[in-house]
Amino acid sequence: MDVQDIINTVSQKSGLNQALTEKIAGTIFSVLEHEAEGTTLSSFFAKIPGADALAKQYDVMAPGTASGGGLLSSLEGALGGVLGEKTGALINGVAILKASGLTLAQISQAGTMLVQQAETAAGPQLTSEVLASVPDLKGHLGL
Repeated sequence: MDVQDIINTVSQKSGLNQALTEKIAGTIFSVLEHEAEGTTLSSFFAKIPGADALAKQYDVMAPGTASGGGLLSSLEGALGGVLGEKTGALINGVAILKASGLTLAQISQAGTMLVQQAETAAGPQLTSEVLASVPDLKGHLGL
C-alpha cells in the first residue's frame, strides 16, 4: 500500500476531496518528519512508498506555509517559528490545516483514518512507535 492508496481510502471514507485529504496526509507526515527522531521514522516511511515525498511537498517548516490569513494564523505561524523546529512543526501543521477551512472534527476524523491506514501499511507497532515519539500530535489533532 503506497501513500496514494492511503489518500484514496481516507478520501472515500471521510467524504473529503482528494486535494484536502492529500494536504492532511502530507501535513501530518511532515510534522512527523520534523518531530519524530531516529530510524523508526525512516522505517515507517520505507513501508509507505511516497510518504516521505509527500511530507516534503507539504513541508510545514517551509517559509510562508503557515500563513493562511487572519490574526490567529499569523500568531500560530510566528509562535511556531519562535519555538523552534520540534514544537514549531506541530503548531505550523495545525495552523495550515485550520487555514484550509477544515474543522477540527474533520482533521481529527481524517487523521484517525490516516493512522489506521498507516497501521495497515507499516504495521501497528511501528506506527505506534512513530506516533509515540510525537505525543503532542494526539492532543492537537485529536488522533
